[in-house]
Amino acid sequence: MSDSWYSGPSPDKRRGSPRQQLRRGTGLALVFAGVLATGAATGAWGEGVQPGAGPNDSAAGPLPASAHFGGDGARAAHGKAGGTHDDGRAPDGHAEAEELVSRSGDRWSAAYTAREYEGLKQTLDGEYVGVGISVRRERGSRATLSVTVARVLPGSPADRAGIRRGDRLVAVDGEDVAERPVTDVVARLRGSAGQGRDARPAEPGSSVELRLDRDGRHRTETLKRERLTVDAVTVGPTAGGATRIKVSSFTKGSARQIHRAVAEHVPEGGGILLDLRGNAGGLVSEAVEAASAFLDGGLVATYEENGTQRALYADGGASGNARAVQASSGGSAAHPLVVLVDGGTMSAAELLTGALQDRGRAVVVGSRTFGKGSVQMPRKLSDGSVAELTVGHYATPSGRTLDGKGITPDLSVAASGNAAERARTVLSGLQPRP
Repeated sequence: MSDSWYSGPSPDKRRGSPRQQLRRGTGLALVFAGVLATGAATGAWGEGVQPGAGPNDSAAGPLPASAHFGGDGARAAHGKAGGTHDDGRAPDGHAEAEELVSRSGDRWSAAYTAREYEGLKQTLDGEYVGVGISVRRERGSRATLSVTVARVLPGSPADRAGIRRGDRLVAVDGEDVAERPVTDVVARLRGSAGQGRDARPAEPGSSVELRLDRDGRHRTETLKRERLTVDAVTVGPTAGGATRIKVSSFTKGSARQIHRAVAEHVPEGGGILLDLRGNAGGLVSEAVEAASAFLDGGLVATYEENGTQRALYADGGASGNARAVQASSGGSAAHPLVVLVDGGTMSAAELLTGALQDRGRAVVVGSRTFGKGSVQMPRKLSDGSVAELTVGHYATPSGRTLDGKGITPDLSVAASGNAAERARTVLSGLQPRP
């Protein structure tokens, strides 16, 4: 990807593809950065689904609706980034990024080193070099901090070594990680080659030593990093004969996979269970293109940048100062559709859910979504460090703003309930009788 992070060329080279048109229409590298903000939502950071916005965050509640990129201090910091100090010294890029984030006063803004940033770019391409674990910051019974394994990628080096969810990560390459920012822990798991602007994740085959604790028993594992692929979209039948499409994040190419799943796996008139539980967001262009798999054109969302309604049309069109994201035509509106959500459904996943709900295209089942409705744009500094700052908020087709509010399902099911079963029951009632 390019230095603007999300505005690089699409793998889809066809002229006029929705993703390319969206980028030409905006001229702005936008992120609905739930994928990059999972740490703030759940405290979990993964090698493959990299979050941001708060390196030390533990579990937290929804973002207040009043949160925004603003304040004179934030704008002043934004204006001076990348320059020189008053005494003429060259700035430390990462320190400047942290200063920008601090002055913004915004929970969703985040600072990254060049190494972390390069890892994020790999992640949103759907692959990365690592050992296959996600980690979570937790506070123990004695108010001590620890880093715990939140998820293990099946088939990864960590999985083959027997590392399991709930294991406590004590040290990486001999360095204790209990008090370290989770961003740093993830960077250590990935490893690095090069320095400063040339920093990049370690190569496949490089080794990393992990010291772990499970129920008071310590063990040490030396793993070799591999190039791993995050399969963001999985497809399979449900017990009721419908098709379940599970989308874990909106990485590059995920929308194309969703289109293919609908075309190749869903029989004529068959129902679709779109499972967005735990989906922390990702690339807005992918969410918009995913919407076009279920909508025959029309409005998906609007967004506001620093108080002004901005232009976002998938076909590159615009209307004055207010523009809208539109899905391309040709989506399938014939299949009954139920969207399954929970408190981990965030950002771009909420954008898609809100569009399908507002347009009357789907029945939404589950628990209230997280409420991450802000838009971030990355600013790259002199040494390759990045300050990712909130520039605006989005709204659903009916004008609902979701920041701090989330989406209330049409059928609410408590987090402890069997939402998937309820969703299948609803879907069976929507499908035509033989």
